Amino acid sequence: MRNLWNERDFEAALAGQQIDGKTPRELLEVVYASRLLGRENSLVMHGGGNTSVKCELGDIIGNRVNVIFIKASGVDLAGVDSHDFTPVRIDPMQRLQHLYATGERRSIEDVRRFSTREFKNFLYLNLFDLTDHMVSQALSPSIETLLHAFLPHRFILHTHSMALLTLSNQPDGEELCNSALGGNFGSVPYAKPGLELANSAAAAYQHDPSIAGLVLHKHGLVTFGESAREAYDRMIDAVTALESRIAAAPEKTMESVRLPSELLSMEDAAPIIRGACVLERTPGSKDYDQFILDFRTSPEILTYVNCANLVELSRRGAMTPDFIVRSKHCPLVVPAPDAADSAGFKASVHKAVEAYATEYADYFAAGKAAVGTDVSMLDPVPRVVLVPGLGLFGLGRTARSAAVNADIAAASASAILDAESVGSFESITDGEAFAIEYWEMEQAKMQKVRHGEFAGKVVLVSGGAGGIGLATARAFRERGAEIVLLDLHQDALDGAAEELGGGVLAMTCDVTRRSDVRAAFEGACRRFGGVDIIVSNVGAALQGRIGEVSDEVLRKSFELNFFSHQSMAQEAVRVMKLQGSGGVLLFNVSKQAVNPGPDFGPYGLPKAATMFLVRQYALDHGRDGIRANGINADRIRSGLLTAEMIDARSKARGLSEKEYMAGNLLQLEVTAEDVAEAFVHLALEKRTTGAITTVDGGNIAAALR
Repeated sequence: MRNLWNERDFEAALAGQQIDGKTPRELLEVVYASRLLGRENSLVMHGGGNTSVKCELGDIIGNRVNVIFIKASGVDLAGVDSHDFTPVRIDPMQRLQHLYATGERRSIEDVRRFSTREFKNFLYLNLFDLTDHMVSQALSPSIETLLHAFLPHRFILHTHSMALLTLSNQPDGEELCNSALGGNFGSVPYAKPGLELANSAAAAYQHDPSIAGLVLHKHGLVTFGESAREAYDRMIDAVTALESRIAAAPEKTMESVRLPSELLSMEDAAPIIRGACVLERTPGSKDYDQFILDFRTSPEILTYVNCANLVELSRRGAMTPDFIVRSKHCPLVVPAPDAADSAGFKASVHKAVEAYATEYADYFAAGKAAVGTDVSMLDPVPRVVLVPGLGLFGLGRTARSAAVNADIAAASASAILDAESVGSFESITDGEAFAIEYWEMEQAKMQKVRHGEFAGKVVLVSGGAGGIGLATARAFRERGAEIVLLDLHQDALDGAAEELGGGVLAMTCDVTRRSDVRAAFEGACRRFGGVDIIVSNVGAALQGRIGEVSDEVLRKSFELNFFSHQSMAQEAVRVMKLQGSGGVLLFNVSKQAVNPGPDFGPYGLPKAATMFLVRQYALDHGRDGIRANGINADRIRSGLLTAEMIDARSKARGLSEKEYMAGNLLQLEVTAEDVAEAFVHLALEKRTTGAITTVDGGNIAAALR
């Protein structure tokens, strides 16, 4: 592993930060080292690992206090800053260590009680300072605080090095690690993080104070030093030695499973898997909590998922306890998707998910009985799905959490293959995994996240860069949905995506071309695993007296204002039926559908057909759990109603622009945001289909009977 420490960059980083009485130089030093570690996914991933420094601070009344600054739980090392470290008083923790070292408190029951009931409050009560940032971000001291406090070293770095895990997750892991590291590291058998692990780590150091660090078997690697650089150099040197030992092992040839002659495409397999991995909120309601999928594949991943013994190998467990809270102890394995039998694949996936849920319930019952604590079972939905022939999927309630789980799964696949070449991969037991997964201190990491009402949903909006489309995408995004934006021009899409804040899939699409529409839905399946809600929003107000208008203009209007909606809906239904978890079709119709205007026949006729299209989809696909509803809006500033048109119409009627735009019963201008909120409302109305909602401020002539 390359050593990234650069003295010039180090001094520049320190000089670029404010150093005052509240920000000791030592803290800035550990921030620099932490960020270097965070740049290496093979060392830490997504909030994993922790770092600390001990120093002396003055309190508000002038007392000098020994504290340990430790990275807050769940904060990513790659972007950590000084305010992400929580300052905890050392003296109370050292007195706690003394109690156990002298035998005053040492029984298993004492340790268990402290770890499950007292530990969190003990850390909070001994915070030296509580900042606004800590409160707003719900930062809490790391669960490894005691380990860092029980060791005397000034700087301590702790990673979940995949190289270390590859060697330590073996039946003879201690011997392998000692051989690779040359006896310079203490050995700590697996123990649950917290007091038990801290006591074991302290004992290992006291046995040999000359060591450069500790191997926490099946967990991670710890190095320490009197400077941040010393601790960092020791980490990189140790990991390099471990990687060299792995590289020296001959690559093991893995027997592969026999695959179908033709595989179902990833774009069709993803919605099937996504539709099987749902939680019905109330039995029989057809109302589901859903998950976003993140797909990964590579030659290495395919070698892993194509293993003939994949089921047995995957059930050996997680690479490190840090992964379990996010990705669960074991992934789900489904059969290879046969293109000749997509229905059979769908049935087998649902059967596999049901079996996984049953096994998870058994795992929970056994773990709860063994521990004797009163905890409620988490959802039994897998967070990683392995698919022979294709690759793997990470699942999450958001695209980000799905990507985290996919990262974990991809890294684990590589490490497990390495572990099998070295010897035989072996994780912690189910009982030990349960103790981590259902430990309040670990669950606190995940409970910080609050999801919106559309979390886990994928919303696709056509005309997404325009006024109504962008407002609608924003309204769904603010409520937690993942967004797919379609529009004709990439530059407009880029601006819209930037305005929405990133993480948006933006694709150019001519909705009058069926191939473009199909490609858009395939893109949504590749990125998020499927589609749940579409807002078919594109339209253009072509004009002409109906007795004189050319066939060319009328056909062009029907292509855009009717057939594009049909194409969008058909492609959506295809994906939604693969998912089997229902869906929502939303259409931007128009008041023209029921209240035509002079010379607007080319626009109103296809819009009237679109209104009946809404009802036909409601009639034909309600049995599939797919709801179809529309919006009839009027006088909305958008691509249809331009500033020039508003000016011309206002003058023609002898009205001011304000009077024209508020020409309704409520005498209020209706905005794109009002239309967006109506789309959101219809998406939430789980017992409504075939409905047309007017958003026009009140226009009796356009009211539906």
